[in-house]
Amino acid sequence: MSTITTHILDTARGAPAAGVSVVLHFLDERGSPREIGAGRTDQDGRLHSLVAAPQALQRGTYRLTFDVGEYFRQLGLASFYPEVVVSFVVGDPAAHYHVPLLLSPFGYSTYRGS
Repeated sequence: MSTITTHILDTARGAPAAGVSVVLHFLDERGSPREIGAGRTDQDGRLHSLVAAPQALQRGTYRLTFDVGEYFRQLGLASFYPEVVVSFVVGDPAAHYHVPLLLSPFGYSTYRGS
């Protein structure tokens, strides 16, 4: 399992958001992003493999970018947000970081999960 994981629940449909493209960046000391992982959510709305297991995390700021516009287009729904960007800080490189996204066409919420 990756040290950074996510899952998405489509709260408007009451179902997992499958097939959402997610990209993970690490922001260097100047704030420039470097892509370190990417994937698509599975049928349960989960993405377990953002960071390869042997790759150690560094302390610092990370950014998850969720392509929610494409997800809603495929459902034939209009949405307000083309993407959702969630930045967070890794303080303990040995810890697991789970970043869920609760999503609807016109709003979203996130939190640090377990």
